[in-house]
Amino acid sequence: MQQTNAAAIALADLELPDTGKEQIPILAYVDGWAINTPDMETAVSRIIGRAKARDAFTVFTLNLDHLVKLRSNERFRLAYRNADIVTADGAPVARLARLQEPSVVRVTGSDMLLPLLDAAATAGHPVFLFGSTEAVLTKAAHEIGNATDGLLKIAGMLSPSRAFDPEGAEADHAIETIKKSGARICIVALGAPKQEIFAEHARAKGLACGMICSGASLDFIAGAQIRAPGIFRKLGLEWMWRLATNPRRLTKRYAECAIVLADLLIAESARRRLPLSRSQL
Repeated sequence: MQQTNAAAIALADLELPDTGKEQIPILAYVDGWAINTPDMETAVSRIIGRAKARDAFTVFTLNLDHLVKLRSNERFRLAYRNADIVTADGAPVARLARLQEPSVVRVTGSDMLLPLLDAAATAGHPVFLFGSTEAVLTKAAHEIGNATDGLLKIAGMLSPSRAFDPEGAEADHAIETIKKSGARICIVALGAPKQEIFAEHARAKGLACGMICSGASLDFIAGAQIRAPGIFRKLGLEWMWRLATNPRRLTKRYAECAIVLADLLIAESARRRLPLSRSQL
């Protein structure tokens, strides 16, 4: 029964609402959720192009933790249904997507951030930093300035309160602050699903700014968190590093991710056997 309900939700969510904006062709679905951007170069190009056009748009990176939360959080599902640019984040999601479209590769928010900011600096697009803590934002802004040779304009920075409601009064105040800053791109570092819900809230209010949901990327740049070594990331084992360094916070999350992944692998195995079964009838 649980699998039936999950499938029904996924099928319902395939029917994206008409938002009046140009839709990027979908490359693959993972658990019913669309991925429309295959690689980092394409993602950065699309973001810079939409920022130049002063569009209101959102950018999400789909991973297993998101898939867990999407099964139970309606506000999160709404944000994903309206997302403009979605990449495959996480080795399992990228592998499942490649079964449908071989061009899809893993694109994480953390990997994309500095190339995106470098491109924004070249294009002259001001950037706003939103989320994390004031100390992290200050250090991250300094490191970003060094990485972009001082060419990137940081239009503003804002760290929300611990009680931040992504659709509440504080969120509305933040949206107005970002609007007044003149930023074309906003890096949203709140963690899922809060950052995606806030990004969708800003898009729905017409904030002419790209809302790039980037998780812990600013913390990594500032050195507040240590990212897994490159070999772990290359082998798709970043989760193992994170679990070993923070087991108390992440054990439950990764257990839930493992359950969803098993469900997806079983469903994919059944799908791949289906044509053979029909031919034998």
